Amino acid sequence: MAAKDIISRAMLKRLTTDLAHHLLRLKAETVEVLETQNQRIEDRRADLVARMRGIDGKEFLLHIEVANNNTANMPLRMLRYYTDIRFAGHPGPIRQFLIYIGADPLTMPPGIDEPGLLDYRYDLVDMHRVNCADLLAQDNPDALVLAVLCDFGDRKPQEVVTYIVHRLRKLLGADERRFREYITMLEILSKNRDLKAQVEEAEHMLTEIDIESLPSFTIGFGRGKEEGREEGREEGKAQVVHRLLSRHGAGEVSELLGLSVEDVERIAAKGGDKDPARDKH
Repeated sequence: MAAKDIISRAMLKRLTTDLAHHLLRLKAETVEVLETQNQRIEDRRADLVARMRGIDGKEFLLHIEVANNNTANMPLRMLRYYTDIRFAGHPGPIRQFLIYIGADPLTMPPGIDEPGLLDYRYDLVDMHRVNCADLLAQDNPDALVLAVLCDFGDRKPQEVVTYIVHRLRKLLGADERRFREYITMLEILSKNRDLKAQVEEAEHMLTEIDIESLPSFTIGFGRGKEEGREEGREEGKAQVVHRLLSRHGAGEVSELLGLSVEDVERIAAKGGDKDPARDKH
């Protein structure tokens, strides 16, 4: 989460609260985001440290790390972050969380156990075990943004990211400031999953495509029956495919829309003669 250096502390504070509520199940609010710069040769710093206040009114420090890989020395690094926080003069309870978002199965332990010498523990969150569908189904901007960290299962990354961006647009309506804040948070978190290109493509699609005509929107997320009739939907799909094929090859459009190449070619052939711009007049 190195990108935290270029965003406002207010936004970082909001992101901390979202992580605490939706992923870590902590009933608390962010009181203050703390500096984590430490004078070391390798200039290593903790991802996120914040002072939190629980519903009981008591304060504690929340330390969050996001890991993309199984790192053998991660427990030692977490312990070093703990001692750095203490050496910085921060008293009181410390809750440490390691959020693992890597592609490989989690193998890192939640601490260090050296009998008779050291018994050190932190909380470990494996995003492969977090139900992505639950976050996506909440229709809550905070939950939608955090869903980008989840395991997508058999859904294609572009399909999920596109859904998140367009749901944010619909939920936030004309509130452009809040929409940009959430998109910035999405961009920050997506870097941990190497999804920057997918976010950029989703934002580009936002300006020229009716997302609710996409198969991934109506079928992949179960909104077909509740949010529209089947009549006219095939025409909408054809317009979407035709627009994208003007800029991308069939293989890329297949990835973007969560369709097979054969389906892309079939839909394009069926509606290829239509001009979406002309149809509006």
